[in-house]
Amino acid sequence: MEKILPGLAMLAIIAVVFVLLGIGWRNRLKRQSDVGPLPQAPAEPGEPSAEAEGQYVATTTGGDWLDRVAVHSLGIRTNATLAVYPDGVLFDRAGAPALYIPAASLTGVRQESGMAGKFVEKDGLLVLTWLHGSHELDTGFRTRRAADKDTLYTALQELISSAPAADATSGK
Repeated sequence: MEKILPGLAMLAIIAVVFVLLGIGWRNRLKRQSDVGPLPQAPAEPGEPSAEAEGQYVATTTGGDWLDRVAVHSLGIRTNATLAVYPDGVLFDRAGAPALYIPAASLTGVRQESGMAGKFVEKDGLLVLTWLHGSHELDTGFRTRRAADKDTLYTALQELISSAPAADATSGK
């Protein structure tokens, strides 16, 4: 009996923690409900100028690397392939809907050492900054092979510099 009661108390505490986590995630979804539908990838995107396998880290609100965007499964870490096309960027995410960011919505790319609970070596993550409606968002990606990061970074810089600027109110 002296082992059963502490065990039951521990299970109750764990259950309460999971319930609170669920409530917090649900409240985050409500708070971010104004993030509209995501852009659809073109049916024929063309040939990618760069492509790499890796890990989609998360999408956060711009400048706040801890505030994950919960809607549209954007805050879920998953394996992915990042491809840079002439008109945009496609994250083909395993177990989550693909994320397409039109080139005109991209405002910057940088290298960081961490975001949203994922920390790596100096400049180990690629972080794309983009506009979606009135929201500025940051999306992180970690390449599986270090050599792929430089290729993607260069292709993303070229795409951003050649794309027309987005209309901040429409995200187009």
